[in-house]
Amino acid sequence: MVIWLLMGVAAAIALAYRQAAAALWLGVGLVWLALGYLFNVVAGVGASVAAILVVLPAVLMTIKPLRRTLLTSKALGLFRTIMPAMSDTERAAIESGTVWWDAELFSGKPNWQRLLQAAPASLSAEEQAFLDNEVETLCDIANDWETTQVWQDMSPEGWQYTKDAGFLGMIIPKQYGGKGFSHYAHSQVVMKLSTRCSAAAISVMVPNSLGPAELLLHYGTDAQRNYYLPRLARGEDIPCFALTSPYAGSDAGAIPDLGIVCKGVHEGEEVLGFKVTWDKRYITLGPIATVLGLAFRAEDPDGLLGKAGSLGITCALIPTSHPGVNSGRRHWPLNAVFQNGPTTGKDVFIPLEWVIGGREQVGNGWRMLMECLAAGRAISLPSANVGLGKVAVRGTTAYAAMRKQFGLPIGKFEGVQAPLARMAGHLYACDAVRKVSVASLDAGEKPSVISAIAKYHVTERARMIVNDGMDIVAGKGICMGPNNFLARAYQQSPIAITVEGANIMTRCLIIFGQGLIRCHPYVFREMEAAHNPDRRKALEAFDSAMFGHLSFVLANTVRAAVHSLTGGRLIAAPAKTDPALASYYRQANRLSVVLALISDVSMGVLGGALKRKESITGRLGDILSQLYILSCVLKRFEDDGRPQSDLPLVHWSAQDALLRAHEALAEVLDNYPSKPAAAVVRALSFPFGIPLHKPSDRLLAQVADVVQTPGETRDRLLANSYIPRPEIDKLAYGELGLRLLPQVELIEARLKPAIKQGLLEPMPISATAFTAWRVKARALDLISDEEDSLLGRYVEYADHGIQVDDFPQDFGLLEALQQRKQALEPTTKRRSSQSENASVS
Repeated sequence: MVIWLLMGVAAAIALAYRQAAAALWLGVGLVWLALGYLFNVVAGVGASVAAILVVLPAVLMTIKPLRRTLLTSKALGLFRTIMPAMSDTERAAIESGTVWWDAELFSGKPNWQRLLQAAPASLSAEEQAFLDNEVETLCDIANDWETTQVWQDMSPEGWQYTKDAGFLGMIIPKQYGGKGFSHYAHSQVVMKLSTRCSAAAISVMVPNSLGPAELLLHYGTDAQRNYYLPRLARGEDIPCFALTSPYAGSDAGAIPDLGIVCKGVHEGEEVLGFKVTWDKRYITLGPIATVLGLAFRAEDPDGLLGKAGSLGITCALIPTSHPGVNSGRRHWPLNAVFQNGPTTGKDVFIPLEWVIGGREQVGNGWRMLMECLAAGRAISLPSANVGLGKVAVRGTTAYAAMRKQFGLPIGKFEGVQAPLARMAGHLYACDAVRKVSVASLDAGEKPSVISAIAKYHVTERARMIVNDGMDIVAGKGICMGPNNFLARAYQQSPIAITVEGANIMTRCLIIFGQGLIRCHPYVFREMEAAHNPDRRKALEAFDSAMFGHLSFVLANTVRAAVHSLTGGRLIAAPAKTDPALASYYRQANRLSVVLALISDVSMGVLGGALKRKESITGRLGDILSQLYILSCVLKRFEDDGRPQSDLPLVHWSAQDALLRAHEALAEVLDNYPSKPAAAVVRALSFPFGIPLHKPSDRLLAQVADVVQTPGETRDRLLANSYIPRPEIDKLAYGELGLRLLPQVELIEARLKPAIKQGLLEPMPISATAFTAWRVKARALDLISDEEDSLLGRYVEYADHGIQVDDFPQDFGLLEALQQRKQALEPTTKRRSSQSENASVS
């Protein structure tokens, strides 16, 4: 009897674990009962009770028409009454884009081969040549110090080159005169520019992200595309897009800007159009734009376009020279000097043909924006902030390796090694997220949840990287000047936190709120079925989704319990992956089960109130996000060819992601509104405690060492970042010094016997003393001429990398103004000459 019962329990666990179909449950149940009869384990009343408990539910689940009549119809009615209301803007946001690896992470059993076999990001020969030549040239022309100190913008030379070289048309197809670059090429360009000059990066980034060009490509009429796209590609028109207002930021769907359908005169004819009033803020490129993309609420009180009333958010293109358009003034965001400012207009008449897509697209603006943002969030800010992180890591690690205190490089102190390791590990993870996310875009995906994860976590981690860097470089970091590689990044990192959806809102509302509905295998299907007006189709669809959902919950409950008892050892790592990383795949699978389970528990316990429990949804979003970051780290290592020297970075990044995911889970359960539900989930998932293991001190030291050592690992970590030639900018000296450091250390090691004998003092740390030390060492024939030359170059580079800038009393402002005036004089004289010639003629 006991054996028979245990067989039944084991079979039920196995069926639930594998999420078996109802027919298989019925078949196994019948076999189990037959065995009981055969061996006289059950008979009579016992057999009848067993049949009722096992066979009848399985039959009910197997015969779909029966279960729809008895169960599903009632459940559908109940679901419709308790389902929270959803606005049109919420629906558009949720339905925008696609789901990809995020759905696998919600599944409880991610198919790792789907991720690992996805093609890695790559460049065409033309795209690589553009990075090596045009992007390199623009980096030579523009730098953060001159743009902020002299120009308060990109220089005229920089702007002209940007237009002439085609930077503003990277996403525009070649048929319209653009580059037709891939998403990855776009990302690489923005990232490299960000390692040199934020004004250049953002000035190039914005025309190639959400704005007129992209909206025209997807929704514009042929006439609009043929007119605007060639002009945008060659920089004849400068675009901006105005969505945000003082009263509608993250809640951009609530914009107060209004357009009333009316008749007006355009080019001498009376036509239908809108009388638009707007007040926009924070519009990048707005002060210099020649064409304004404008989002506004469209109203048709007189029914001139059909049914009277609200038409929805609408997007239009308006020349900034059009009467009534006000622009040109600037905001000053944290000393960044990319063009950004307000635009206003009152009762400005625009013809209907200026609506992007024409009359058919009136009212579809919000869906347009959400669909484009589903992809764009994964490119612009993640790319720019990875670039910012590479600047910080390159400069800080070089400084830490060369700067000595108490006779040791500061990078050898454990207190410094910890933040150095964090910087390198965060950068490795951020770049992995960027590459994997952008590769999915080039594969045809538009993963809105993944884009939000990338935007939020890359910008947050970039801020951590910069803050750690500032702590290490200390006095060098706080003194502004052309020799400071970090200060502008430190000033400006909050900008990325703020735009394209404030990070607080992104974390608390979008990542899990949208992710739960779109990425869960059944929730969106249940909602779609509930909204279907066709009763028969709604019942069939809801029946399939609901019973699939119930099976999913049962499967994850059993999986969580099994994994907790076995420590996840029964989870198989993907075939043909590095054995050293197998435990990370297993832990990710285990967390995927727990995330799915607690998500379903939360929907059942909290219902519609869940979306208002932002502390809970934010932390659940953190679990999903850290699982995605871990996935990207593992895929990056595979895509890079498993370089073993990168393993310290991989281990740190993976362990950090798991720690953050486990911390988020612990905080969810500690603060869960229903203590009994939290206790059940905790007992099922981690009955012996949630593991909260930080990367070890030994691993921190390994990461810090590898990132301070010139070589392939450091080069891969900092790939595609700009290093100026010495004749362009002495900011390169820190990197050049670091590259000579291994040879300097070999010379120093060879001279230790002479130092011990008192023939020579230890190698000094100041440039002046170092020069005298070299002369003495050469006179004693302890170093060769070649070594003397190498040491001379090293001390020059290292000294410049350590020194800080100083200025006259006016901080060089007068000199900057004179430099600006001299550079503009040829342009001013040329314009004056043209004006005189025009007057004469």
